[in-house]
Amino acid sequence: MFEKVLIANRGEIALRIHRACREMGIQTVAVHSTADSDAMYVRLADESVCIGPPPARDSYLNIPAILSAATIAGADAIHPGYGFLSENARFAELAEEHGFTFIGPTPEHIRTMGDKIVAKQTAAALGLPLVPGSPGPVESIEEIKALGDKIGWPVLIKAVAGGGGRGMKVVESADQAEEAFNLARQEAIAAFGNGAMYVEKYLPHPRHIEVQILGDTHGNAVHLGERDCSLQRRHQKVLEETPSPALNKEMRDYIGNLAADAVRKMGYRGAGTLEFLFQDGQFYFIEMNTRLQVEHPITEAITGIDLVREQLRIAAGEPLGFTQEDIVFSGHAIECRVNAENPETFVPCPGRVTDYHTPGGLGIRVDSGLYAGYKMPPYYDSMVAKLIVSGNSRNECLMRLRRALEEYVIGGIETTIPLHQRIIAQPAFIDGAYDIHWLERLVGLKK
Repeated sequence: MFEKVLIANRGEIALRIHRACREMGIQTVAVHSTADSDAMYVRLADESVCIGPPPARDSYLNIPAILSAATIAGADAIHPGYGFLSENARFAELAEEHGFTFIGPTPEHIRTMGDKIVAKQTAAALGLPLVPGSPGPVESIEEIKALGDKIGWPVLIKAVAGGGGRGMKVVESADQAEEAFNLARQEAIAAFGNGAMYVEKYLPHPRHIEVQILGDTHGNAVHLGERDCSLQRRHQKVLEETPSPALNKEMRDYIGNLAADAVRKMGYRGAGTLEFLFQDGQFYFIEMNTRLQVEHPITEAITGIDLVREQLRIAAGEPLGFTQEDIVFSGHAIECRVNAENPETFVPCPGRVTDYHTPGGLGIRVDSGLYAGYKMPPYYDSMVAKLIVSGNSRNECLMRLRRALEEYVIGGIETTIPLHQRIIAQPAFIDGAYDIHWLERLVGLKK
């Protein structure tokens, strides 16, 4: 096992990784920008190294600075967390070329699944069902129109290198194709430096279902159930739950085993997530995330398996300590992403936290780096906490979540806690009757 791990990330996920390492007797090295020098994860790490000024490109995306910090600190391995460099194949290659173990998949798997077209082609070869669409990038407006006529309007134009809803446009009819394509392509070039686009059939009322998997270097792979991530705003997840209220046991076993079989055939190493759209009883593969997910704690809540610990064990060459039959799913769990944003306008509201009190009691977990007096910097993602609640049933979980949100106090900055209170009070949410467009209708983004 490793003696010292450098955590190439910030905020609550850096703190989450630190805690798993310390429980395994592993020392940690925190890297931070000058804006994060007072962050909780920096204070708690065994060592810390400043890697640059506040802009992410000069610090958390600065590969030479991170590798230099790992060298200076004498780290054995690097954990990328999520976001930033976590799905950067070149970073994984360079880390290993410099003698560090990259706690994640192989660079080849990151590269393969990071390209949306290659990922779909790989998924098809592995027997995963796909959304009807173009086999590769589209080259012309005429090609989009022909595809729309073939698979049916509306269609979705998506960036090959996309993510987070950028470079994505819904096209209702052929006469909208040119404008939508040009806008999506401009967004993609600005966000990713890559204007390649592909087309998929637009599904009007799908759920977003993802399956958590683990694979080791000994040919073993398991799934840890699904998460329903359908509550989204502008393609950004807001609240997740497991198990999905939309699936029965037969559906759950089918998609879980299908995902585990696929990554076993790939020879995949580490934690990953296969994402699907689910509509009218059918699953459609959309992408694979080759990293830990923000919402991983709800899977931990119903399985009792520490996913970061397993990432560390797998990266150290150890086999999975359990088989599929050993994994027991128990109860229900929900995660609320708490952002420092106005709960109605969603304008980011960074600033100093004047008061901070987390909810407690059975089945309550808060992953956050906040504390009273902490000044949240304006340079990074606005998520400041994750409230994870579990119970023996979905109803018990909902009642506990309602109570936890009432107890949670974050003073000095605006947060989305009131939005979560509004969501869980809606009859449609209580009944589990929502799709990926439901939240945007609730907050007025869609009619």
